[in-house]
Amino acid sequence: MNNIKEAAVNAGIKKANFSALNQFILGILAGAFIAFGSQAANMISHAINNPALAKFIAGLIFPAGLILVVLAGAELFTGNCLMIMALLEKKITLKKLLRSWIIVYIGNLIGGIFIAFLISKSGQLNNELLKEFTIRVAKNKISLSFCNAFILGLLCNWLVCLAVWLTFGASDTAGKILAIFFPIWLFVASGFEHSVANMYYIPAGIFAGGEGLAWGAMFTKNLLPVTLGNIAGGAVFVGFIYWLVNKKHL
Repeated sequence: MNNIKEAAVNAGIKKANFSALNQFILGILAGAFIAFGSQAANMISHAINNPALAKFIAGLIFPAGLILVVLAGAELFTGNCLMIMALLEKKITLKKLLRSWIIVYIGNLIGGIFIAFLISKSGQLNNELLKEFTIRVAKNKISLSFCNAFILGLLCNWLVCLAVWLTFGASDTAGKILAIFFPIWLFVASGFEHSVANMYYIPAGIFAGGEGLAWGAMFTKNLLPVTLGNIAGGAVFVGFIYWLVNKKHL
């Protein structure tokens, strides 16, 4: 496990030292990749009447987004919560960590909104069932209480960062894919909240013309609490915990 920790720390150092432009571009790509997984999950599950089965099926599709991020190379805010380990090892500064998180987050947001816009212009949402489903998903997300959104975000990124953590221990492509697949399937099937995925889901609902959906509500009612929860789940429950265990040799 200590080898995995070293790999995670080294990855954090590398990410923190990317130029701002590279972080931004790679952030846009990651937002787009996660949006691809989100749209495919909507497409495959929108006509399934059983909610549990719909989440089960969506969970089989969505992991492709994180697989693209990890294997193709992109910067995802939620996975980058593991950069906290490099900070705790005093290999990067808090300023560099926050700079990276902010730039990548903005890039993720642009990537997600861009794909949502393209989908809205593609004609796919002319399918009334898909349009209604897309709007319903978005409305459900902004109707969560702050506390519920925070906790669902925490649980989500606990699993997402575990998926990324496991990839550091995989030696080949197949191993990395398997490491990603099952934790991400768990979070989608469980109905947890992923801030970057919501950067697609909610804009898609807005572009679909969902009544009561607005950009301001996306940020205040969903992205703010979910993002804070994502940070807690990834940085604390994975990054800090595994740093502590390896640091103290418990």
